[in-house]
Amino acid sequence: MIDFRSEIRLGLDRLWRHGDAGVLADRAFADLAWPLNRVEGRQAILDRFIAPLRAAFTGLHRRDLLFIGGRNIRETGGTWCACVTHYVGTFTAPLWGIAPSTHLAFLRAGEFYRVENGRIAEIKIIFDLPDLLRQCGRMPFPRIGTELAFPAPATQDGLLPTIGNGDATIGIINGMIADLHVYDPKTGASKGQTGTDGYWHEDMMWYGPAGIGSNFRWDGFVQDHRASFLNAFPDRRGGNHYCRFGDGNYAAISGWPSMTMTWQGDYLGLEADGRALTLRVMDFYRCDGRQICENWVCLDYGDLYRQMGGVIDGIGI
Repeated sequence: MIDFRSEIRLGLDRLWRHGDAGVLADRAFADLAWPLNRVEGRQAILDRFIAPLRAAFTGLHRRDLLFIGGRNIRETGGTWCACVTHYVGTFTAPLWGIAPSTHLAFLRAGEFYRVENGRIAEIKIIFDLPDLLRQCGRMPFPRIGTELAFPAPATQDGLLPTIGNGDATIGIINGMIADLHVYDPKTGASKGQTGTDGYWHEDMMWYGPAGIGSNFRWDGFVQDHRASFLNAFPDRRGGNHYCRFGDGNYAAISGWPSMTMTWQGDYLGLEADGRALTLRVMDFYRCDGRQICENWVCLDYGDLYRQMGGVIDGIGI
């Protein structure tokens, strides 16, 4: 029997390859990364999001790394699917102001889909346009970590997983988030994150968006992301999530926005001015039953940079 995860994944493949919108409910709406933001109605989603991508990438198709589903444990409830994917093809025509490279491109994205009666009623997607610019030789942010295409899970079992306990996995993530929220302002350390009994595996891999990049082990995570982020936003408050669920050894969480903060330290090459900011966040995790081994992180850094007063040349609608 094909479960709801398989049905939605197959529907999305038809949507992107052939423009078949049957997987979308008539009154579906989408919250998309900057510069698209809110798009309401199936036809508007087709016209403003899907059609421009299909026109810009010759041979456009999806390469999913993770595809999971489950019941949302947050108050908003609902049945959801979530995935990490790349939209892949030859970038041959302009996309939202970005001049094409005429070469192969991987536009990565994190996606959440609320499912009703076998169709998608609500969409949340963070696609990484700054990384697409990087692939075209026009990196908009200073380099911090290692910039790379997101890899599939080391265990190669992230598509419709069948192994593991989703309730236990999201329990690990809930505990980690609760403890990560509080940190020592002098060292940036939070209790319970590392060590033999910590939430994170010694050889954890953390995969981040353009402007952060990816890193290895907790020390790499601190060096390439956590230290500079806490310096810039020491009062950041997270956890405003509309969705959290576990599926096997995987879990997904997202907030739109998740973080609120004030800008108190220079960041992304811009000088701090104390203004209030928000950040849209998606996190996808693989655990081994006890600790977090891999974390794929999609952040809407185009929207954050816009709020900071920055201008990314070449992006606009």
